[in-house]
Amino acid sequence: MLGLTNTYKGHRLSRSMERVNERSEPDPLRILVVEDEAHIANFLRMGLTYEGFEVATAGDAESALEQIGNAQFHLVILDLMLPGTDGLVLAEQLRRDPDLLIIMLTARDQVADRIIGLNAGADDYLVKPFDFEELLARIRAVTRHRLPQHSEVLRAGAITIDQVRRSVTLDGTPIDLTLTEYELLRLFLLNPRRVLPRQLILDRVWGYDFYGNENNVEVYIGYLRRKLGDEARRLIETVRGVGYRLNV
Repeated sequence: MLGLTNTYKGHRLSRSMERVNERSEPDPLRILVVEDEAHIANFLRMGLTYEGFEVATAGDAESALEQIGNAQFHLVILDLMLPGTDGLVLAEQLRRDPDLLIIMLTARDQVADRIIGLNAGADDYLVKPFDFEELLARIRAVTRHRLPQHSEVLRAGAITIDQVRRSVTLDGTPIDLTLTEYELLRLFLLNPRRVLPRQLILDRVWGYDFYGNENNVEVYIGYLRRKLGDEARRLIETVRGVGYRLNV
C-alpha cells in the first residue's frame, strides 16, 4: 500500500538552498526516515531532499539506531509497522534524547492508537495515506516550536522569502505575488545560480499532472521580472534553448 497521496506538486531541487534566520545560518535540518516500504522511503527521501533537508533512510529499528549512533539527526520520521522491533519500542528508545524530534507515520487511524504513539514520545502523528504538503507543514511546525534556529526563511541577494508567512520582500520592500509567482520565485531561491530547465520548472511549480505547456513558464517569468524590477533580464537570466537561472 502506498502511504502517500499522489499530489506531489511543486517539490523542488534544493541542495544549494540557504536556510537562515535573523541571527544565524544553521546547517540544514537532518532527517532520518525509518520506513520498511522501500517505495515510500525513497519517495520521502527524494521529496525532502528537494526541500533542502539532509535525509538518510533506515528499514528497521536496528539500522535506525546504528545510524543515530554514528550521526546527529534533528528529526526522525518513524513508521510504526516495522519488522522486528516495532516503531513504538523504537520511539521509547529514541526519546532518551530529549532534543530529537519524532513524527510517527502509521496506517492506524483510531484515536487510541494516536494517543499511544504520542505517549510513546512522538511530537506529532500522521496517518497514512497522507499528502506530502501536510508532512512538510508538520515538519515546519515541530521544528519551529522546538528548533527555532531552523526557521523557514530563504534569502538570495536582495530577495527574502518567509515560507511560514508566504511573504516576499525585495530590499526590505514587500512584493505582492500570486501563488504561482511565489512558487516560481521560491524554486529559484532554492536553486540560486543553477540553470533550471523549462520542463523541470513546469513540473515543480505547476505539478506533474499539469496539461499545459512550457509557454506558461515564459509568461510567468515575465510577470516575475516585472514585479522584481528586472526589465534588463539580468536577475532572472534566459539560458537559450535550456531554461532560466537566478543570478544573485
